[in-house]
Amino acid sequence: MLRRYGERVHKIAIDADFTCPNRDGSIGRGGCTFCNNVSFSPSGRNPPTVGEQIAAGRRIIRKRTGARKYLAYFQAYTNTYADINRLRELYDQALSEPDVIGLSVGTRPDCVPDPVLDLLAGYHRQGHEIWLELGLQSAFDESLERVNRGHGIAEYKTAVLNARSRGLQVCTHLIIGLPGESRQHYEMTLERVLELGVDGLKLHPLHVVKGTQLANEWRRGEYRPLALDEYVDTAAHLIRSTPPEVIFHRVTGTASRNILLAPDWCSKKWLVLNSITNALHRQHLESSQLPRIAANCQELLNGTRMPGG
Repeated sequence: MLRRYGERVHKIAIDADFTCPNRDGSIGRGGCTFCNNVSFSPSGRNPPTVGEQIAAGRRIIRKRTGARKYLAYFQAYTNTYADINRLRELYDQALSEPDVIGLSVGTRPDCVPDPVLDLLAGYHRQGHEIWLELGLQSAFDESLERVNRGHGIAEYKTAVLNARSRGLQVCTHLIIGLPGESRQHYEMTLERVLELGVDGLKLHPLHVVKGTQLANEWRRGEYRPLALDEYVDTAAHLIRSTPPEVIFHRVTGTASRNILLAPDWCSKKWLVLNSITNALHRQHLESSQLPRIAANCQELLNGTRMPGG
């Protein structure tokens, strides 16, 4: 963003009072087992208007960082799940603000029909910065079924290919720590996402918040959250396994203490970020030493280097 626009650009999170087909009965009820949208929309429902939310976000960001250009981030629930005319009205409201240079729209892979993609592509052609954020979470259908996601990898594949054919930038959300998954699952999910093509990624640790089915499973001892070192090591490995042109928009996720049940470290954003940074430095150092170590070992085997040299 600094290179493209010559100055800092920030997201302003917007709750446009959407719902989700996995909650209203269209696909299912109750939502994903881990989902309590208070975790990223603490003000609850009945939100202010789009313009009022942008104004409030602008005041906070200017005070904190001085940034004067923004992306309107439609975040809470499923932000393409409405009539196309309603979507156009909401997106236009955001883009009518003179300092809003684009949109970031969070949604599900099964909620981006052609009219929605065409609408977003139209904004892109007008010169706006447009990101479509797709919540995939895992490339394994059995994992998605276990958390009551309501879609599979097939819907994601269709959505991402259709979006990219229109020139839209796609950011995919992945969760580390889903029930039943291991590091091999995370690696294979990343591999499948990269094969299909993606411009950005978000990594989230699965955390247990109040008011969810996952909270009940955790209380019964049926789910064990990842330890901090497990998450940090996995996140750093996935980052280093990703081509440099793919942008990481997020490498952790947090919840406020008043709703977070476990793990406790998911309330400590900077602890996690600093730990991932340190792990990346450590892994880079270790990998950069491998050729020298291998050469030293070969010299020892050839008898041309003394042990301890």
